[in-house]
Amino acid sequence: MRLKNTFYVIGGGGALLVFAVPLLWALFRSVQPNDVIVSGPNASTFFHLTWDNFRTLIEGPGNLIRAVGNSLIVALSTAILTAVLATFAGYGFARFRFWSAPVLFALVVVSMMIPFQAILTPLYLEMNTLRLTDSLLGLVLFYTTVNLPFGVFVMRNSFASVPVELEDSAHVDGCGTLRMLGSVLRPLIMPGAATVALYAFLAAWTEFLGALTFLTKDELYTLPVALVNVQAGAYGEINFGSLVAGAVIAMIPCVILYIGLQRFYVTGLASGAVKG
Repeated sequence: MRLKNTFYVIGGGGALLVFAVPLLWALFRSVQPNDVIVSGPNASTFFHLTWDNFRTLIEGPGNLIRAVGNSLIVALSTAILTAVLATFAGYGFARFRFWSAPVLFALVVVSMMIPFQAILTPLYLEMNTLRLTDSLLGLVLFYTTVNLPFGVFVMRNSFASVPVELEDSAHVDGCGTLRMLGSVLRPLIMPGAATVALYAFLAAWTEFLGALTFLTKDELYTLPVALVNVQAGAYGEINFGSLVAGAVIAMIPCVILYIGLQRFYVTGLASGAVKG
């Protein structure tokens, strides 16, 4: 038993190093001047720490604060909308019986295998026709559409793991469908819903190509697109200090959300993988 615990400790410590060291290294590099980052190892300047990189991002012409705000609006809206729509669709696939249900659910699963990059051109033409380009609302609808198949898959299996007798008892007591979803089933499907919301948030927060394609106005740029524009000097020389600082800013909400929702995330993924 003692040897087994030792292996667990060594394995856990090794996994912690693999995931934590890159984050800590990025955090350390973000408070170093750019000339120190691009130069060779030098003990005299390696520990010269400064907040100039973050100050440059905040006070610079790129207006990173506005880009962070745009990303938060888009990511939070995408997470909420995806979770709500996936919950209703998952409940329909899990509880309602109709002849086309297997075919429709199969199409949902198949759509998860098609990268949106493969259909980016018709997507752009459609959104441009609907006047949803250069719009944060259009970007939210785009991200919701892309993430919805995974959300429906997880929520359908989450509802399938809930005993039908529980709903029958609620109906006997006079509980309607919406009230039952909000009061009776909500605690049971919360892991799945949290998984869908977290997945959609992270996907929208870090996505670059769609935002670059559908947005052309500087004031609407999200954080990934704004970070690409963090360049200074002649011939497009990249300011790596500012880029690393921007990456640290970008990963803060991801780390906070994942730590806060980790319990729901793991449970929801396990439910979506083995139930149904």
